[in-house]
Amino acid sequence: MFSAYITNLNRALKNIKSEVMANFVYSEQIGIVIITNKVVFLLNLQTIERYVKSSNNIDTENVKVSCLPQSKSYLKIIDISYLLKDTNTLILTDVVKLIIKNNHIFNNITVVSRPYIIKLSLKSDIVIIWLDIWDVQSSNNARELINRCFNVRSHIATI
Repeated sequence: MFSAYITNLNRALKNIKSEVMANFVYSEQIGIVIITNKVVFLLNLQTIERYVKSSNNIDTENVKVSCLPQSKSYLKIIDISYLLKDTNTLILTDVVKLIIKNNHIFNNITVVSRPYIIKLSLKSDIVIIWLDIWDVQSSNNARELINRCFNVRSHIATI
């Protein structure tokens, strides 16, 4: 059954003059995995997605956006105050998650694990926050965030 998918998918890729060929297709609980002979580009990915969505045997309501393999990138946010302004409230992971959620520069960024908050020293009122994000293999997501500044409750933080 999957051999027909591979044949048709490779025909669609050949029509766009792609050198990418599908070698293997299998189904998992999380979705369909397609193994190719080369790293795909956006046009290849769009062609594969169109083919999958046009297939009669696939429930297109449950087809999610395709993506390239991802890896983790580690970011360090500096210059954040340990105490929230005008309070005695410590900055905790819940606060950091809220800051990330409400800040536009983190749109389309997926945090992998909880942020790590490290106080610079016992006497310091500044913390460093380590953030793990899902990133494409070219690290474009991290590259777009590096050296960006954003406001955190009237303080400017830098990634």
